[in-house]
Amino acid sequence: MSTSRRRFLTSMVSVAAARVLCAEAPAQTAYTWGAPVIDCHFHARPTLDANLAHINGSGCQAVYLLSRLSSVDDVKRFMQEEPAHLPGYSTSTDVTASDAIPLLTEAVKNGAHGFGEVKYHVACDSPEMRRLYAAAAELNVPVTLHFQEVAHTPTEGVFNTGFKHFNKMLEAFPNTTFVGHCDAFWANVSADYADNIDYPRTPIVRGGITDKWLSDYPNLFADMSANSGNNALTRDPSFTADFLKRHRSKLIFGSDCACRDGHGGGVSQGNNPGASRLAGKCVARETLTVLKANTTPELFRILVWENGHRVYKLTTTTA
Repeated sequence: MSTSRRRFLTSMVSVAAARVLCAEAPAQTAYTWGAPVIDCHFHARPTLDANLAHINGSGCQAVYLLSRLSSVDDVKRFMQEEPAHLPGYSTSTDVTASDAIPLLTEAVKNGAHGFGEVKYHVACDSPEMRRLYAAAAELNVPVTLHFQEVAHTPTEGVFNTGFKHFNKMLEAFPNTTFVGHCDAFWANVSADYADNIDYPRTPIVRGGITDKWLSDYPNLFADMSANSGNNALTRDPSFTADFLKRHRSKLIFGSDCACRDGHGGGVSQGNNPGASRLAGKCVARETLTVLKANTTPELFRILVWENGHRVYKLTTTTA
């Protein structure tokens, strides 16, 4: 056999061996973050390609879509085209409208996995919200709530106010699954929060009501998305790792990121001056980095994959 032919055959054997090793390698080695990730706070983009650009760019495998009733038809079409990346959705509409509950009930019967993001200018214990909580319990779907006591801009207003008394709703609706999100929810991990700033950066005073209620109420879960979630996880490094471990079954990864490409392109924190610390960054990537640094591989997977599937009753083919 000639030297050149021997070299050629040796090379082909090496290539074949490499392919076998690649095929037998553990599945997690293919994941950007070392484990599959589902972003459970992802506002639907207007086109399928725009949704996929952020999913792929941020290194996620799937997203749970949040939509308004007016865009549900588009969301369903996206899901049909990319079921592995888009396994489920929740929807919302103005809770003060007289037909809100019938419309949302019909949406769940037609495939929605929950109500959310619920973000309207009402108190969290208002009659409108109580009707929503009751409907969610009856339908056995979760409610994702945006709690905000401080306006980001002069004209924005506030949403689902009165969070410091929300434990009364947790007790009044024990069969409703609540997923908390946004400024007031996350600022209240600290016991000294006085509803006077959107994103406090001071060290966390232990004993905050959000931390306490996550332990006390089995029907309360936490959406770690947006600047608010990232802020809570980064403002006091001595707090983060134990908090994540302590509430390992209650925390759900999400981004609420508006960047275009999963790398911070475009406008990621527009019209929110208080969130300027994440301007030009992908919130998904920023928060996944924090979670990765403060967890074991097992806990990381629970937070970014397993909890979201369990709470929102999702099924995906990526694992």
